[in-house]
Amino acid sequence: MKRRTSRAGTEPAAGPLRRSLPLLLQTLLVAALALPAGFAVAPAFLGPRTPASAAQTVPPWHQVPGALTPYGTGGDGTGDGVEPLSATAPVPVPATLAARLDETLKTDGAGSFTGVVQDAATGEVLFDRSGDAARVPASNMKLLTAAAALSTLGPEHRFSTSAVAGAAPGSVVLTGGGDVLLGAGESVPGAVLGHAGLASLAQATIRALQDDGVSVPVTVLLDDSLFTGPALNPAWSLEDVAAGEMAPLFPLALNSARYDPAQTTGPRPQDAAMTAAEAFSAQLAAAAATAGLTVAPGVTRVPAETAGAGTETGAPRVLAEVQSATVGQQVDLMLRTSDNYLTEVIGRLAAVADGKPGSNDGAIAVVRQQLQALGIVDLEIPSATMRTADVSGLALANQVSARQLADVVRAITSGPDTRLRAALPGFPVAGLTGTLGDRYLDAASARGAGLVRAKTGTLNTVISLSGYVVDADGRLLVFSFIGNGLTPSAANKAALDRTASVLAACGCR
Repeated sequence: MKRRTSRAGTEPAAGPLRRSLPLLLQTLLVAALALPAGFAVAPAFLGPRTPASAAQTVPPWHQVPGALTPYGTGGDGTGDGVEPLSATAPVPVPATLAARLDETLKTDGAGSFTGVVQDAATGEVLFDRSGDAARVPASNMKLLTAAAALSTLGPEHRFSTSAVAGAAPGSVVLTGGGDVLLGAGESVPGAVLGHAGLASLAQATIRALQDDGVSVPVTVLLDDSLFTGPALNPAWSLEDVAAGEMAPLFPLALNSARYDPAQTTGPRPQDAAMTAAEAFSAQLAAAAATAGLTVAPGVTRVPAETAGAGTETGAPRVLAEVQSATVGQQVDLMLRTSDNYLTEVIGRLAAVADGKPGSNDGAIAVVRQQLQALGIVDLEIPSATMRTADVSGLALANQVSARQLADVVRAITSGPDTRLRAALPGFPVAGLTGTLGDRYLDAASARGAGLVRAKTGTLNTVISLSGYVVDADGRLLVFSFIGNGLTPSAANKAALDRTASVLAACGCR
């Protein structure tokens, strides 16, 4: 049977979801849909408590927000992150919590689940089922890459795609700087996918050529030399590549290496950089026609050894450039849609920023280095449980423990490096967004709808779920559950959803 990763998909319409949930959850989900990305779960965020005299069927912090507090303070995008509603909220009793989780965390057929639940404020382990065992994490691996990218690049960093004057008169070198979310049309400032548009770049390029007095036919060249080494990781199955779970990696692409931004499944371009360059050439020709210029057909790739060499008079002159959405926004998209291609590119870009090669090995090295800096893995111990074959989770050779994944989630929600908070909006919301948009719709897991926020992971015999939730007593909990060696069955995924829902509803005193 072919292996499949968790992948991007069309989010479910709100109508069927509302019809499938109790009235109280309907209202909660409507409120959650209105929340802007970047808000944090904090006391002021959830509004005042209902008077004690009022009849309540659920805790007040699980009811509709009465007021919203923007995430972060001081206008710099940082803040205290996700916090318990009260510093004095009771911590679940481990034995009580374990008894309830053991009722739901059961496999359907072969295999086993491991798991860890921690109190976010203190790090106290409240539930531990073989939490240090090395397991295949599937796309939960993306949480490690998100943390590494945010700590290396910073959430506000952007990548430039530029048109550079070539050595020959009228030649233009399209130079990839790492943006694989380019759009073919004009730039869309409010978007993440398509934030930078090749039509806008082409129009600005033609204006610059006019200012230079160019009258000869314009020729287009491509410089995609930022990345080095194999474009495909040998740890990936060629079947997954053929199915479109991955494609050869380049430092520029349209629509995260998709032919159509609305089509997020199926085969991808095998030379995404050339596909983007040809689209740029077409936009350049359209812009040139209105300026009385012509563009020669075809695109020539610049040899890697001569790329970026400049001229005798100095560095290459930039004619025009467009900038991507921020790293924080791209990380959010990466987590929400579980896009393998985008994740691997971001890993390589973090490696380049850290002075490492923009390769598979460089991406793996920077992720491991940043995890060591966060205290999640000790690279000095040869027998350390973590083994990394890629940074997206597509490879079956990855080995990560549930404790390490929970530690990463805790670092994002509550750790001292506030740059990691930028990943919070990217966690899919149960029953609402991303890869959790079509889950938590049945009675057994509805208690977690709108409340559980977690990264999913799916391979043929692997499922995982790592995230955070505020429990019924107002305590912020982080968790990770990993299933390996499983019989492919929807019941196993449902078991994880029910288990996370237990955390949402549990006071467990």
